[in-house]
Amino acid sequence: MKKANIIMWLTVLIAAVMLAKAFILNEDIKLFLLIFFGIGSGLAFLRLFVNNSIKKMKDKDWKVKVLFFAVLLGFGFPFQSWFRNEVLFSMGSDFLAGSITLLVVGLLFMTTFFGYAVNKFHVGNAEE
Repeated sequence: MKKANIIMWLTVLIAAVMLAKAFILNEDIKLFLLIFFGIGSGLAFLRLFVNNSIKKMKDKDWKVKVLFFAVLLGFGFPFQSWFRNEVLFSMGSDFLAGSITLLVVGLLFMTTFFGYAVNKFHVGNAEE
């Protein structure tokens, strides 16, 4: 079994256990866990999009490259600052560890799942 598949199944297992525990025990953190898993998944898609866009920048003019990174950083830095200051620093310390854990788990799961899905899609198209 490939390392990516092991990571994908391990992360989905961690997320399922943490979410099941929170919902079964009716803990207050359950909504935060769902939200942070979604944010982690969204960050994975953003990371994949940016990486793909950077690969396509090789043949572009330097002005296009500068504009791309200026827009990327222009949106990224303020959002990162807002998220850190208004969300993470204002959370209770008992919610923070589980939320950050599920954020990272969502990021790892969606990154590996997207790679798995793309590979399956390419194998399916090659067979046709």
